[in-house]
Amino acid sequence: MPRSYQHDVLIIGGGAAGLSLALHIADICKVAIITKGPGKDGSTYYAQGGISAVLSDSDSFESHIADTLKVGGGLSRPETVKFTVEHGPENIRWLQELGVPFSSNDIYNQGKRELHLTREGGHAHRRIVHAADATGKAMSNTLDNHARQHENITFFEHHIAVDLVTTQKQGHKNSPNRCIGAYVLNKKSKHVETFQARFVALATGGASKVYLYTSNPDGSTGDGIAMAWRAGCSVSNMEFNQFHPTCLYHPEAKSFLISEAVRGEGGKLLLPNGKRFMHNFDKRGELAPRDIVARAIDHEMKRLGASCLYLDISHRSPAFIISHFPTIHQRCLKFGIDITKDPIPVVPAAHYTCGGTNTDLNGATDINNLYAIGETAYTGLHGANRLASNSLLECLVFAQSAAKDILAQCNKPYQYREILQWDESRVTDSDEEVVISHNWDELRRFMWDYVGIVRTKKRLERAMRRVKLLQQEIHEYYSNFRITSDLIELRNLTLVAELIIRSAMLRKESRGLHFSLDYPEADETSSAKDTVLKPQ
Repeated sequence: MPRSYQHDVLIIGGGAAGLSLALHIADICKVAIITKGPGKDGSTYYAQGGISAVLSDSDSFESHIADTLKVGGGLSRPETVKFTVEHGPENIRWLQELGVPFSSNDIYNQGKRELHLTREGGHAHRRIVHAADATGKAMSNTLDNHARQHENITFFEHHIAVDLVTTQKQGHKNSPNRCIGAYVLNKKSKHVETFQARFVALATGGASKVYLYTSNPDGSTGDGIAMAWRAGCSVSNMEFNQFHPTCLYHPEAKSFLISEAVRGEGGKLLLPNGKRFMHNFDKRGELAPRDIVARAIDHEMKRLGASCLYLDISHRSPAFIISHFPTIHQRCLKFGIDITKDPIPVVPAAHYTCGGTNTDLNGATDINNLYAIGETAYTGLHGANRLASNSLLECLVFAQSAAKDILAQCNKPYQYREILQWDESRVTDSDEEVVISHNWDELRRFMWDYVGIVRTKKRLERAMRRVKLLQQEIHEYYSNFRITSDLIELRNLTLVAELIIRSAMLRKESRGLHFSLDYPEADETSSAKDTVLKPQ
């Protein structure tokens, strides 16, 4: 018999955003955290670079705000940028209090060692706090350890959310729509369980797995965005997919990112003949924003017919390289590349979903009692392009603001509504799992070919025709067979792919991360506008 659970807050996702929210509210609320795997399997764990925040006397909020707005291509919301930047330092201090082992200088200020700050593309100052080149791992381990020790936090590992439960979906049409829980597949028992909650928070990360090449782990399948859309939430700017310029190119090196901090510390991008080329595209060279660097690498690879280009940091001393980039150094050595001597072969790969589910400054969505935080949300911080290392900052700041909003409502009376059990009476086990793997592969390939770094009207139209056919097949499959984790993720990815394509078709210009050969210039005839999609 499938089980049912009741909690004050259900958090779907166990990365930086979800864990931070849980820790902020757990003294007051009973919290459930759902993770697809054994925990620490999201994008946070693999983040290398760091967290941007104003922590130096030579830096300022105004400078960080200006850098974010500039990279955002005219679409970042100034009030969101200001809110996020100004709450950055206190969140770094919170992480320090929890014990995150950030890298420090051998300089003492008021009895404490100063944090070492690095610089990344688009930033006017050194303001990236980091833990060597494995910031996400250090942060994830610390947050996870604290969460597992808290008596009010319960982890449900190897669970994947199927859909949100709302009052309207349950047939309660006479009251405002609100989220009251979720249907969740227990991957071990293979039964769909019911989770009731006063508040639900989507912290599921982005959707970069929609592309063939990505720096993200396998779980980045747009689950939160897809579930929020099906529940009735609007989305914005789904056409803006950030491609990280430098992922390790090696047949056995799946999804391994070469941190932007390598370029921040003097790494040079080289053609196969050893010549630098970034100065031909932007006066900032290797420190230009990611969209410019990714397009430059893509252009040169296509021009030369090269399978990869190169990133070289070997002019720095071996001691410097090993101390600053130990993870990258060790991983590359496994593939026979000594970065203290050799250039690193690199290619661009899908890295970050800048659009997402619309929220306010509290992380609240269009549906009452439903929040979205982290990469699954569109807060207005990133606009048309994300400034490096603003992603973990956004996770922290909006987890904090969502927590304050939830805690302000926790003392109000609440009556749990009975949720209808998941009906599996008319489905059977599939004998054609190969259909899912074929559809998964087809989706990711045509998204890479037609909706990638450079787009055209014809490519987008081809992609839309293919995604519609896939959706028909998946709907038939979903209706007739017992659901699996792979089917849930494929269903979500095809929906997110459609939202990306629809948004890209609506933008008749090139701006930020969206570059169209049919409309190569930005449309300056009117003020820049978000691409907003609303469910019918």
